[in-house]
Amino acid sequence: MVIAVTGGARGIGAAIAARAAADGAVVAIGDRDAKAADETAARLGANARGYALDVTDEASFAAFLEAVGTDLGPVDVLVNNAGVMWVGPFDQEPSSASEAMVAVNLLGVIRGVRLAAPAMRARGAGQIVTVASAASKVAPPGESTYAATKHGVLGYLTGVREELRGSGVAISVIMPGVVDTELAAGTTTGAAKLLSPDDVATAVADVIAQPRFLVTVPGYVGPLVAFTGVLPQPLRDVVLRALVPDQVAAVKGSTTRDRYEDSLRKDRPQ
Repeated sequence: MVIAVTGGARGIGAAIAARAAADGAVVAIGDRDAKAADETAARLGANARGYALDVTDEASFAAFLEAVGTDLGPVDVLVNNAGVMWVGPFDQEPSSASEAMVAVNLLGVIRGVRLAAPAMRARGAGQIVTVASAASKVAPPGESTYAATKHGVLGYLTGVREELRGSGVAISVIMPGVVDTELAAGTTTGAAKLLSPDDVATAVADVIAQPRFLVTVPGYVGPLVAFTGVLPQPLRDVVLRALVPDQVAAVKGSTTRDRYEDSLRKDRPQ
């Protein structure tokens, strides 16, 4: 099985790649930092290979998929993992950060699906797994644009899944809470526990082994959010405020995220 992982050089992506390689898959690690992708692949052994990939660039993504197909064989599973996040009050968010989140988190996923799914459909088999977020279902204060991109991802994949029904191509969405990575540094988890990249990698491995559309991590988050949806709005607000982290308060006066978010003002890391 050939599994391609976007944003695979570090964090969640590297954990997904490591788990896939350990499970016997041939793994293509795509990342804007090609050197880091190569280094991660080298640590995983002969069944992993690094590639340069900018998910915001059509030619780059197409070239990535073509190179993986040539070197390793047709992509059986594409894991859309690349993502970025700026945290803080909505009216202090730099336009460059807003644009980066839309370009990477939403358009990057759309691009990956549009480029990878047709070949899978032609073969009658394949899977696209997207690492979204619990923010696909809720919208923490301080993550408004990020949540908007993740809501968009879920909406897009819901429609695409119906278009691919009966084609042999499975669509899966992983929605974790806060994960201990650079992307989430300095934020708070609310009522849920802090997850590790390995927790998400396990969820991805499980959904590849047994395809499902929606997977929340931890598992109880999905039913809990669904339950709040039937409550009257005033009561729903009270419950969600108790459960969903206030990231505006969490990062106020903190410099923990400065280095990471400076890159969003200048570039688009993955």
